[in-house]
Amino acid sequence: MVRTEPTERPFDRRPEIAVSVAAVGWTRALPDAPAICRAAARATLESTASGGTGDSTVEISILLTGDAQAQNLNRDYRGRDEPTNVLSFPGFPGFPAAGENTPPLPPGAPWMLGDVIVAYETVEAEAERDGKSLGDHLSHLVVHGVLHLLGFDHRTKAGARKMESLEISVLKTIGVGNPYR
Repeated sequence: MVRTEPTERPFDRRPEIAVSVAAVGWTRALPDAPAICRAAARATLESTASGGTGDSTVEISILLTGDAQAQNLNRDYRGRDEPTNVLSFPGFPGFPAAGENTPPLPPGAPWMLGDVIVAYETVEAEAERDGKSLGDHLSHLVVHGVLHLLGFDHRTKAGARKMESLEISVLKTIGVGNPYR
């Protein structure tokens, strides 16, 4: 009998997902927003993981803030002086998309993927405009942001199709419908 070892994936260990709420709108409109964020981030990591990092723990920070702070960050880091729904700041800029030559880490070293920032007023207005629940829209944006941390982008049509396909697939695993319908 041949014994095979399971293939290691970068996110085999339970990820550390810190969620901070800095805008009271989130707390009032969606008290379970932190749990929604954790579920969406975890599902994204589980759905896209491949390669291996041994016993490293993945860390992500999610900030639920308002438009003013999102606008400041968007202006300071992207040169766009306007609020936006979600921003991602990768811990490994230029990180290859999951499964594409993931960088090695020392044993046990935490793997800080980066930060995702979500702006309440913009997200709430988009959800209302598009007839989506705030929770489903938040889930979508967290999935989108975490995919950016993993190196995926939508700068090309092919990249956009890949991201949209992944978003739909990940969201389905947590009971959220296709956000592009």
